[in-house]
Amino acid sequence: MSAILDLKKLLEESIVPDLEAVIDSIFQTIEREKTVSLGEREELEELQEMHKECREILIEIESGELEEDEAKELLEDLLNIANEEA
Repeated sequence: MSAILDLKKLLEESIVPDLEAVIDSIFQTIEREKTVSLGEREELEELQEMHKECREILIEIESGELEEDEAKELLEDLLNIANEEA
């Protein structure tokens, strides 16, 4: 499988859904507590930015703009991050 397809699969099946779940959880906490701490706000902003970047990568993949070598590099970076967090 090409790096582009691997990257697309990782983003669609793992990273984007995980980001959305955490973002939803933060919003639920904010709604329940009717307040947000500075740390929560910063985390939410970072997660929303990562979500936006992932969506932009998916758009590049769908439009054929993402090169194989670029996809390979992004995939390696994302897998390294995931391994560090595990």
